[in-house]
Amino acid sequence: MTKTMDAADRKLLELVQVDARMGLEALAGETGLSVASVQRRLKALRDHGTISAEVAIVEPRKAGVAMRFVVMVELERERQDQIDAFARQVQAEPMVQQCYYITGDADFCLICTARDMDDFEDLTKRLFFDNSNVRRFRTSVVMRPHKVGLGVPITR
Repeated sequence: MTKTMDAADRKLLELVQVDARMGLEALAGETGLSVASVQRRLKALRDHGTISAEVAIVEPRKAGVAMRFVVMVELERERQDQIDAFARQVQAEPMVQQCYYITGDADFCLICTARDMDDFEDLTKRLFFDNSNVRRFRTSVVMRPHKVGLGVPITR
């Protein structure tokens, strides 16, 4: 069942994407809703899965994870069971922040982190060299991130 969102729901989504710690009273003040209404709406958005998680964003360098990589992975065989197996493998790998099954020259695009090049080399052994279904992978080192986020533009 699809939940129909009104302007108040969209405003709440905009606000909590910027600061998920914003209190109910502050959200009520920004939206013109009562605290109880804000609470009900947020619960409904969570229950429906529109809000899928509320997390802390950690600065990688300050946590000792200084390097980021974009890795394009091409599989040997594109059978559904092979695609699913690779997806499960990367989902279980903490150094893979994002994984996309894509069209084009590669089958997957991974966004990975590592403390240093040795750490990344260990990751490549686990995910790619030890996997007989990985035909090839191409890595780009992120020199400097200019925009990082998972915010979704909320249309009115």
